[in-house]
Amino acid sequence: MLVIGGVGIDTIVRVPALPLADVDSVSVEPIESYLAHTGHGVALGCHLLGLRAGLVDVIGDDPEGERIRRTYQELGLPLRFALHPSGTRRSVNLVSPDGRRLSLYDGRHPYGLRVDPNLWRPLIRRAEHVHVSIMDFARDALGDAIAADRSISTDLHDWDGQNDHHKDFATASDIVFVSASSLPADGVEWILANGRAEVVIAMAGADGSYLHVRGESVQHFPAIEFKDRPVVDTNGAGDAYVAAFLARYLDGATWPEAALAGTLAGSWACGSAGTHTNLITAEELAVRSRTHG
Repeated sequence: MLVIGGVGIDTIVRVPALPLADVDSVSVEPIESYLAHTGHGVALGCHLLGLRAGLVDVIGDDPEGERIRRTYQELGLPLRFALHPSGTRRSVNLVSPDGRRLSLYDGRHPYGLRVDPNLWRPLIRRAEHVHVSIMDFARDALGDAIAADRSISTDLHDWDGQNDHHKDFATASDIVFVSASSLPADGVEWILANGRAEVVIAMAGADGSYLHVRGESVQHFPAIEFKDRPVVDTNGAGDAYVAAFLARYLDGATWPEAALAGTLAGSWACGSAGTHTNLITAEELAVRSRTHG
């Protein structure tokens, strides 16, 4: 399982409410930072679910980049990277008491950034599946994955159905994840009509997710509440969903079985503070699947 793009640092600020009051100063709980972002969440989630996963990305020669390199070494997760002077991506996420968040994302890298494709080509040839994050440089890996006849997935996040940046990722991938929050009514149909996707998963937060399989009726998977893990933080829940969905897919599960696993993993992630601090393991997923299957 190869993930291309999407590691950085999250700074989490727990605020009294969202939106914030129009005041000069707000007292908050201790501010913490975490190794995070979408590609990292998918790679780490797959790793904890028993897959051989690795990440390729562009990072900075800065303290944040050093933290990423050190952590991946400690986790035993393969990491190949190119350094760029713009630095390592980061974000500041405001989190309310009910777990909702507002993310202030600093992508850092200049649009149009390109890197040597040999950063990922040897790894694509050895991978069974390639997950391509929507970093601009990563779009160059889509053609290489297709040429190598590898299955491809992507997460379009809050795509509005119009932004051209996302369209290469949407049309080149076999499995497409997308947030339902900004997607127009015909957004899923556009992806299926214009691309290679066999399945599109529209993730709708507290409303769960919607599984769109080509040629089949839409299936709704409601969000699951764990009595022993109340929601405290939604950071990383979507990445956890993607990781579990892909892990079950690569294990030969049906699309609905994969969607159930994603639902369980996303709900589990909401029960811990911070980003990617306690993603579900293969053992816990098996236990929860028996309970909620």
